[in-house]
Amino acid sequence: MRVNRMEMEGSLNWTDVLTEIHPCYKIDVSYVIRSNPSAICVLFRVFLCLLSVVTVGGNLLVIMSIIYFKQLHTRTNSLILSLALADLLVGAIVFPLTMEFSFTYCLYHKALFCKVRSTFDVTLCTSSILNLCCIAIDRYYAVCQPLTYRTKLTDPVVVVMILVSWGISVFIGIIIVGINQEIRLIDAIMANIFGLVFSFYLPVVVMLCIYLKIFVVAQKQARSIQNTTTKSGATVSKMERKATKTLAIVMGVFLISWLPFFLCMTVISFSHVYMPLPFIELLNFLALSNSMLNPFIYAFFYSWFRTAFRMIICGKIFQGDYTNSKLL
Repeated sequence: MRVNRMEMEGSLNWTDVLTEIHPCYKIDVSYVIRSNPSAICVLFRVFLCLLSVVTVGGNLLVIMSIIYFKQLHTRTNSLILSLALADLLVGAIVFPLTMEFSFTYCLYHKALFCKVRSTFDVTLCTSSILNLCCIAIDRYYAVCQPLTYRTKLTDPVVVVMILVSWGISVFIGIIIVGINQEIRLIDAIMANIFGLVFSFYLPVVVMLCIYLKIFVVAQKQARSIQNTTTKSGATVSKMERKATKTLAIVMGVFLISWLPFFLCMTVISFSHVYMPLPFIELLNFLALSNSMLNPFIYAFFYSWFRTAFRMIICGKIFQGDYTNSKLL
């Protein structure tokens, strides 16, 4: 596959540019496209389909819960709703398109398919990450500045945060895919680096700093209360351990899902290290699986969400008006 062919087709994505940056990623068409896929290939497709269904189902429950139950109409849940929407679209659109890309490597569907796939992939995954960053900002004000939380994070501010997150995501998606048919290789590499920084590394630094600050403030508050009474100190100590565990889960799952893929892309962008394309695609699906795990982290953790899910799954909300139900 030559550079000028890719320039004409406009097939540009984090994985698409590999064959242009490093000649060792050239692909044999006769090897990739097979009329009779192997049993492992079929099982892999079934597994990814199940992953997609779970991702869509979990995030759909979150969206329905927040929209239906008035008790869940809060600023924080508005950000979780935006996150769930991005993750739902990842499961419904990006997973199927990425599955097809993994088995054809854009050689069969060519330019149009690759442009559509790349646009949705980069835009929705970036939106998911930026929404996570917005939730971290919300938690910072709620924990570290509780007295000014309601005055600083008003409803208009939350709406602006959501719109900015989606706007930046769309912009990055357009930059990565490239709207210019005559894009040069150096432009592709620069766009790739731009996407790496603003889609992952910058939000990760922001989230790490915020959650570290939250952890330090929570520890100070816990020690202050613990010095007052023994009984309350024991309660706060338990709360501190729970808060620490929650923060560890939030950042741990996020980093485990996304860090390997972006580190791989960074190494490829700045060196000539060989990495098999199937291995890169595996890391890509590991990153996408974060969209499946987010509902469990940000929703299933809270008892009121679990109650809402049970009412929706059992069909109770279709038997009467439960919008004002107490979920605790």
